[in-house]
Amino acid sequence: MAYSKLGRNTAARKALLRNMVTSLLQHERIETTETKAKELRRVADQMITLGKRGDLHARRQALAFIMDEGIVSKLFGEIAEKYADREGGYTRVLKISPRKGDAAPMAIIELV
Repeated sequence: MAYSKLGRNTAARKALLRNMVTSLLQHERIETTETKAKELRRVADQMITLGKRGDLHARRQALAFIMDEGIVSKLFGEIAEKYADREGGYTRVLKISPRKGDAAPMAIIELV
């Protein structure tokens, strides 16, 4: 399966994605670079699928990845029931204007 390395080693990339998933589930909308948003979409959709499964094993898998127990409770409660009848595509990536400092392509990723 292909993925973007985001210019980081494995540990830094995993830490970045863990933090971003936690922030996305907490705020339901974050602004980041386009490449990071596309990588985050894959992981966030996996976490929401775990929330929809709702069993103990899925909760422990989510707790191993997401930084905050309160966010996991939110994921398995309100977010899981919000997407109960949806088969996938829980996030949306919207392109916005480039970043002012380095002209990096920016995007907003949000829960649908």
